[in-house]
Formats: sequence, C-alpha cells, structure tokens
Amino acid sequence: MQPRWLVLLALVLVVMVCFGLLGFWQLGVARDQAAHQALRLAPHRPVRPLTAVLAPHTAFPLESTGQRVTATGRYDAAGQVLVAGRRQSSAQGSAQGSAQGSARGAWVVTPLVVDATGARLAVLRGFLPDGTGAPSPPAGQVTVTGALAPGESPVADPPSLPPGQLPALDVSVLVNRWPGSVYNAFVFATSERAQEQAQPQPAALPRVPPPPPATGGLAWRNAAYALQWWVFALFALYLWVRMVRDDAQARRAGEPELEEVGVGG
Repeated sequence: MQPRWLVLLALVLVVMVCFGLLGFWQLGVARDQAAHQALRLAPHRPVRPLTAVLAPHTAFPLESTGQRVTATGRYDAAGQVLVAGRRQSSAQGSAQGSAQGSARGAWVVTPLVVDATGARLAVLRGFLPDGTGAPSPPAGQVTVTGALAPGESPVADPPSLPPGQLPALDVSVLVNRWPGSVYNAFVFATSERAQEQAQPQPAALPRVPPPPPATGGLAWRNAAYALQWWVFALFALYLWVRMVRDDAQARRAGEPELEEVGVGG
C-alpha cells in the first residue's frame, strides 16, 4: 500500500460517509412523505359499515386502525362511562397533551347497541372538561360515524376513581360492565345523526379527534434516491479497490523476471 492509495482511501471513506448520510436523509424524507400522504388521504377513505369490518368478540384487525365506519343503533345510557385523566386543547383539538391552553377532563364513552348484531360498541362521543356534568346521549335510533380504533392497554397501577370512571378505555373492562356481546374496538365519533329529530337532543360534546393514521410505508421515489446514494457509496469503494488492484498488476507485469543462474560449471 503506497501513501497515495492510503490518502485516496481516506477520501473514499469520507465520500462514503457523506453518501450514506444523504441516503438516510432521503429515507427520512420518504417516511415523512408517506405519513403526510396518509394524513391527506385519511379523510377521503371510504366509510364502511361496521359489520363489514369487524364482528363482535373477534380480534381487532390492526390494518383497520383509523378506518372510518358507520353503525346504526341505540345508545345504552346506563352503561355510559368516563375515561378520566385526559387533556384536550381547544385550539388544536388534541386528544391528549400537556400544551398550554389544554383543558383537563375525561372522555365520554357510551355503548351503542348496534341494530345489525345486538352487540355493544364503545363510542367515544366527546371530551368533558372537569367540573361539568356528562350529558345524556341522544335518545332513539342514531347513526354514528367515526374512526375505528383498538382498545387501550390496561393500566398497571390504576388510581382510585369514583364509580363510573375508568383510567383507560380498556375493552376487557367494559366486557365485564356491559351485558351481551361487545366489539373489541371503540370509535372516535365524528358525527351522530339521530333519527327521531322531533325529540330535543342534548348539546353536542367537543369531539375528540382520532389520532393520525400510523404508517410504515415509504414514498418510493425518495426511497429510490436513498438507495442510489448507498449504491454510489459502494461504487466509490469498488473503484478504489479496482484502481489499487490494477496498479499492483501493472507493477508486477513491469518487473524484470529473475533468470536462473547455474552454479558450477
């Protein structure tokens, strides 16, 4: 190894590091672009009937997280619960958070007895600030539209709460509270349309916006750019190896062959 090749190797390594970082930057852009695209498309995904997505007492399909569904039934007001310890910003509409201006309160969750199956579906109807009373759900038949979500994980060390309040929206707890079959999911309600408009309906609660859709996808154009940078990095190393090998072969070819010298004679 000659000094010039060692210097060139150092430069190649610097180039490889730069190209590698550029590839990771493009990969990050690809993920961000995919997330932004999912956010843009989420409101435009077709609304599907609940019965076409999920059946009572079946495992929640993770690919249906955020799927907009519609279900018609009647609210069971006696089963309404509050999920305590939540925060919501009036400016941003955040479901939870510690930003300034956020109000502390609870989620209002009411079981909807679905007409098609007779099973109960947990409907997150809205946010209730602390110190206010929970309004009764709409009476009569109602059609709910919202985003589907799996139940929350159980709380390891739950605090002591008043009756009718829960520390988390854990469907396994609701199964023991509500009679009959229960869907293994809940819905972030975005609209409630009562069929019996002649009856006065309670004031609507502030809606809890569903979380942004999770995405593990990539924007393939930027992902291809990332792959190109990494290929360039490997190609730079390949060129250095090839140049060193060619130089070594040229040097060996230019050396005079040693003649065998006889001894004696």
